[in-house]
Amino acid sequence: MTAVRPTVALAYHSGYGHTAVIAEAVARGAAAAGAEVVQIGVDTITDEQWAQLDAADAIVFGSPTYMGSASGAFHTFAEATSKRWFIDAWQDKVAAGFTNSASKSGDKASTLAYFQTLAAQHGMSWVNLGLKPGWNATTASENDINRLGFFNGAAASSPSDAGAEAVHKADIATAEHLGERVAKHTAIVLAGRAALAG
Repeated sequence: MTAVRPTVALAYHSGYGHTAVIAEAVARGAAAAGAEVVQIGVDTITDEQWAQLDAADAIVFGSPTYMGSASGAFHTFAEATSKRWFIDAWQDKVAAGFTNSASKSGDKASTLAYFQTLAAQHGMSWVNLGLKPGWNATTASENDINRLGFFNGAAASSPSDAGAEAVHKADIATAEHLGERVAKHTAIVLAGRAALAG
Protein backbone atom coordinates (compact mmCIF):
# COMPACT_ATOMS: atom_id res chain seq x y z
CA MET A 1 0.00 0.00 0.00
CA THR A 2 1.40 3.39 -1.02
CA ALA A 3 1.62 5.95 1.78
CA VAL A 4 -0.63 8.96 1.33
CA ARG A 5 1.09 12.33 1.67
CA PRO A 6 -0.90 14.35 4.20
CA THR A 7 -1.90 17.95 3.64
CA VAL A 8 -1.37 20.17 6.67
CA ALA A 9 -2.92 23.64 6.60
CA LEU A 10 -1.92 26.44 8.95
CA ALA A 11 -4.72 28.90 9.73
CA TYR A 12 -3.18 31.73 11.70
CA HIS A 13 -3.01 35.44 12.43
CA SER A 14 0.14 37.39 13.20
CA GLY A 15 -0.11 40.90 14.56
CA TYR A 16 3.52 42.03 14.49
CA GLY A 17 5.36 39.21 12.74
CA HIS A 18 6.38 37.09 15.74
CA THR A 19 3.60 34.55 15.29
CA ALA A 20 4.38 34.38 11.56
CA VAL A 21 7.91 33.23 12.46
CA ILE A 22 6.40 30.45 14.57
CA ALA A 23 4.03 29.55 11.71
CA GLU A 24 6.98 29.24 9.33
CA ALA A 25 8.67 26.91 11.81
CA VAL A 26 5.56 24.71 12.11
CA ALA A 27 5.39 24.62 8.30
CA ARG A 28 9.06 23.59 8.02
CA GLY A 29 8.60 20.80 10.52
CA ALA A 30 5.52 19.46 8.74
CA ALA A 31 7.19 19.65 5.32
CA ALA A 32 10.31 17.91 6.62
CA ALA A 33 8.07 15.06 7.79
CA GLY A 34 6.65 14.67 4.29
CA ALA A 35 3.50 16.77 4.40
CA GLU A 36 2.23 19.17 1.80
CA VAL A 37 1.82 22.45 3.67
CA VAL A 38 -0.59 25.33 3.04
CA GLN A 39 -0.24 28.57 5.02
CA ILE A 40 -3.28 30.83 5.35
CA GLY A 41 -3.48 34.22 7.03
CA VAL A 42 -6.97 34.23 8.50
CA ASP A 43 -7.30 38.02 8.41
CA THR A 44 -7.13 38.00 4.60
CA ILE A 45 -8.66 34.58 3.88
CA THR A 46 -10.18 34.05 0.42
CA ASP A 47 -12.82 31.62 -0.83
CA GLU A 48 -10.03 29.58 -2.41
CA GLN A 49 -8.25 29.37 0.94
CA TRP A 50 -11.44 28.29 2.71
CA ALA A 51 -11.59 25.47 0.17
CA GLN A 52 -7.97 24.58 0.97
CA LEU A 53 -8.86 24.27 4.65
CA ASP A 54 -11.83 22.08 3.77
CA ALA A 55 -9.57 19.82 1.68
CA ALA A 56 -6.73 19.59 4.22
CA ASP A 57 -6.18 16.50 6.35
CA ALA A 58 -4.99 18.59 9.31
CA ILE A 59 -5.45 22.21 10.38
CA VAL A 60 -3.06 23.90 12.80
CA PHE A 61 -4.50 27.03 14.42
CA GLY A 62 -2.20 29.89 15.39
CA SER A 63 -2.51 33.36 16.88
CA PRO A 64 -0.74 35.71 19.24
CA THR A 65 -2.22 35.79 22.73
CA TYR A 66 -3.80 39.18 23.36
CA MET A 67 -5.56 39.89 26.66
CA GLY A 68 -5.77 36.21 27.57
CA SER A 69 -7.06 34.79 24.30
CA ALA A 70 -6.49 34.63 20.56
CA SER A 71 -6.48 37.89 18.61
CA GLY A 72 -9.66 39.57 17.43
CA ALA A 73 -8.80 38.66 13.85
CA PHE A 74 -8.59 34.99 14.77
CA HIS A 75 -11.87 35.15 16.69
CA THR A 76 -13.56 36.61 13.60
CA PHE A 77 -12.22 33.69 11.57
CA ALA A 78 -13.33 31.19 14.21
CA GLU A 79 -16.87 32.55 14.19
CA ALA A 80 -16.92 32.29 10.40
CA THR A 81 -16.08 28.57 10.65
CA SER A 82 -19.64 28.02 11.89
CA LYS A 83 -20.61 27.53 8.24
CA ARG A 84 -18.30 24.50 8.25
CA TRP A 85 -19.67 23.34 11.61
CA PHE A 86 -23.22 23.11 10.29
CA ILE A 87 -22.19 20.64 7.59
CA ASP A 88 -19.43 18.80 9.54
CA ALA A 89 -16.88 19.87 6.93
CA TRP A 90 -13.95 19.47 9.34
CA GLN A 91 -15.20 16.37 11.16
CA ASP A 92 -12.34 13.96 12.01
CA LYS A 93 -9.58 16.18 10.68
CA VAL A 94 -6.43 16.40 12.79
CA ALA A 95 -5.92 19.68 14.68
CA ALA A 96 -3.18 21.40 16.70
CA GLY A 97 -2.22 24.91 17.77
CA PHE A 98 0.50 27.44 18.51
CA THR A 99 0.69 30.89 20.07
CA ASN A 100 3.08 33.66 21.06
CA SER A 101 3.04 36.44 23.64
CA ALA A 102 5.59 38.68 25.31
CA SER A 103 5.43 37.20 28.81
CA LYS A 104 6.72 33.74 29.65
CA SER A 105 3.25 32.62 30.66
CA GLY A 106 1.16 35.41 29.24
CA ASP A 107 -2.00 33.29 29.58
CA LYS A 108 -0.98 31.37 26.48
CA ALA A 109 -2.65 28.26 27.91
CA SER A 110 -5.99 30.05 27.53
CA THR A 111 -5.37 30.54 23.82
CA LEU A 112 -4.33 26.93 23.29
CA ALA A 113 -7.40 25.78 25.22
CA TYR A 114 -9.54 28.02 23.01
CA PHE A 115 -8.06 26.33 19.93
CA GLN A 116 -8.77 22.92 21.46
CA THR A 117 -12.39 23.86 22.09
CA LEU A 118 -12.77 25.16 18.54
CA ALA A 119 -11.35 21.89 17.23
CA ALA A 120 -13.63 19.85 19.49
CA GLN A 121 -16.69 21.73 18.29
CA HIS A 122 -15.74 20.73 14.75
CA GLY A 123 -15.22 17.09 15.79
CA MET A 124 -11.48 17.25 15.08
CA SER A 125 -8.78 15.17 16.80
CA TRP A 126 -6.28 17.26 18.78
CA VAL A 127 -2.54 16.55 18.64
CA ASN A 128 -0.61 17.81 21.67
CA LEU A 129 3.04 18.85 21.72
CA GLY A 130 4.27 15.51 23.03
CA LEU A 131 7.31 16.96 24.79
CA LYS A 132 8.46 17.06 28.38
CA PRO A 133 9.06 20.61 29.65
CA GLY A 134 12.51 22.11 29.36
CA TRP A 135 14.28 24.78 31.42
CA ASN A 136 12.86 23.55 34.74
CA ALA A 137 15.99 22.43 36.61
CA THR A 138 19.31 23.93 37.64
CA THR A 139 20.99 21.88 34.93
CA ALA A 140 18.53 23.08 32.27
CA SER A 141 18.81 25.98 29.85
CA GLU A 142 16.52 28.54 28.27
CA ASN A 143 17.69 27.02 24.99
CA ASP A 144 15.90 23.75 25.79
CA ILE A 145 13.13 22.69 23.46
CA ASN A 146 9.72 23.41 25.05
CA ARG A 147 11.52 25.82 27.37
CA LEU A 148 8.19 27.34 28.48
CA GLY A 149 6.74 23.98 29.52
CA PHE A 150 3.48 23.89 27.58
CA PHE A 151 1.78 20.62 26.69
CA ASN A 152 -1.31 21.52 24.62
CA GLY A 153 0.63 23.07 21.76
CA ALA A 154 3.67 25.14 20.81
CA ALA A 155 4.14 28.33 22.82
CA ALA A 156 6.63 31.14 22.27
CA SER A 157 7.67 34.18 24.26
CA SER A 158 8.98 37.18 22.31
CA PRO A 159 9.96 40.59 23.76
CA SER A 160 7.22 43.15 23.17
CA ASP A 161 9.74 45.83 22.22
CA ALA A 162 11.66 43.73 19.68
CA GLY A 163 10.91 42.69 16.13
CA ALA A 164 10.18 39.26 14.72
CA GLU A 165 13.90 38.54 14.48
CA ALA A 166 13.92 38.26 18.29
CA VAL A 167 11.76 35.10 18.38
CA HIS A 168 13.74 32.65 20.53
CA LYS A 169 15.50 29.82 18.73
CA ALA A 170 14.21 27.28 21.26
CA ASP A 171 10.63 28.37 20.55
CA ILE A 172 11.30 28.02 16.83
CA ALA A 173 12.63 24.49 17.42
CA THR A 174 9.57 23.67 19.52
CA ALA A 175 7.28 24.84 16.71
CA GLU A 176 9.20 22.76 14.18
CA HIS A 177 8.67 19.76 16.44
CA LEU A 178 4.93 20.43 16.53
CA GLY A 179 4.76 20.59 12.74
CA GLU A 180 6.64 17.31 12.42
CA ARG A 181 4.43 15.64 15.02
CA VAL A 182 1.23 16.79 13.31
CA ALA A 183 2.43 15.57 9.91
CA LYS A 184 3.47 12.16 11.24
CA HIS A 185 0.28 11.71 13.24
CA THR A 186 -1.85 12.71 10.26
CA ALA A 187 -0.02 10.21 8.06
CA ILE A 188 -0.83 7.49 10.60
CA VAL A 189 -4.50 8.49 10.63
CA LEU A 190 -4.67 8.40 6.83
CA ALA A 191 -2.93 5.03 6.68
CA GLY A 192 -5.33 3.64 9.27
CA ARG A 193 -8.35 4.82 7.33
CA ALA A 194 -6.96 3.33 4.13
CA ALA A 195 -6.32 0.00 5.88
CA LEU A 196 -9.84 -0.10 7.32
CA ALA A 197 -11.31 0.75 3.93
CA GLY A 198 -9.03 -1.83 2.42
